[in-house]
Amino acid sequence: MSPAERRAGLSLAAIFALRMLGLFLILPVFAVHAHGMPGGDNVALVGMAIGAYGLTQAFLQIPFGAASDRFGRKPVIVVGLILFVIGSAVAALATDVQTVVVGRVLQGAGAISAAVTALAADLTRDQHRTKVMAMIGSSIGLVFALSMVAAPLLYAVIGMSGLFWLTAALAVAAIFTILFVVPAAPPVPRAIGRFSEVLGNGQLMRLNFGVFSLHLMQTAMWVLVPAGLVHAGLPIAEHWKVYLPAVLLSFVVMVPAVIVAEKKGAMKQVFNSAIVLLLLVQAGLYLAGNVAGGAGLWPLAILLTLFFVAFNVLEATQPSWISKIAPAHAKGTALGVYNTLQSIGLFLGGALGGWLAQHVGPGSVSLLGCALALLWLILASGMAAPPTRRVAAA
Repeated sequence: MSPAERRAGLSLAAIFALRMLGLFLILPVFAVHAHGMPGGDNVALVGMAIGAYGLTQAFLQIPFGAASDRFGRKPVIVVGLILFVIGSAVAALATDVQTVVVGRVLQGAGAISAAVTALAADLTRDQHRTKVMAMIGSSIGLVFALSMVAAPLLYAVIGMSGLFWLTAALAVAAIFTILFVVPAAPPVPRAIGRFSEVLGNGQLMRLNFGVFSLHLMQTAMWVLVPAGLVHAGLPIAEHWKVYLPAVLLSFVVMVPAVIVAEKKGAMKQVFNSAIVLLLLVQAGLYLAGNVAGGAGLWPLAILLTLFFVAFNVLEATQPSWISKIAPAHAKGTALGVYNTLQSIGLFLGGALGGWLAQHVGPGSVSLLGCALALLWLILASGMAAPPTRRVAAA
């Protein structure tokens, strides 16, 4: 990669990381903290608070992505981050779970994922795009690991309100990064891609279903995982002992997998293998006794490690695949649709996962994950491999 491409990848990964760290910090502690708040005895409502930001993300990803095609990437990203700061402040001032839900909805109104990913595509060449997407995906995994370690410690010192204020400060840092660190964006076509070009493309829609399924599974798992670890005998302050090794080990596998996918033209094989692994993890969680009922600590740790391997590989390869096959004038629109389905998955993962756990039983959450992963594998198996472009020898 050129120096400009490296700078673009690292700075855009930092923006994702700063924003996602704020979102992830509540995952290890909120379900436990909520028991002391009005409305916290309702698991479905707690799940709604965890996944609510995905609701407004779902409504606004396409408008934000299309607006970035029309008005430029950076202005749209700044507006989204400002909305995220406002939502974080509302959640910080909340005294009940219902108000936290409102704050999380406002956080989600800053739906910048499509614009950031489109900007990454604008600033990189095709042959290096998966590497940049891997940087972004890896940054998400790294801050997830950091949040798992830091959240219980920070929670003990600054409380839940302090965590939300911290998320606001991180978003402000992201605004400075996009304005002063990210390289100048090339001009984008002053046109909005037609939705028919995206919705009528079977390849794009299969990838959209995949990201919906992946993030539904991820969020649904975190309605139950903290309680499952506590039930297995690990206090919440020590959950990092599982999360950190799981995420770090997953990178050891993810990095060579992404290199093989890009350099050997094996993206489809790596992609499908990650979906198979995801299916095995969901089946394993169910067979282990479900994450909130009776799974031991070691089975949970192993399954979480395998989940992060699959998750990080898919997070790196899917946006790159989308950007390679989407029409050039409609990348923002295509990525807006993609991130809309991602956001719907995030929302339904929390809301539906909480509802199923309360009314059907924790095992039903893993069974839902199995069904989604199996359907995704069937759809992905019929996809054509993305185009590859090799750099001519000098």
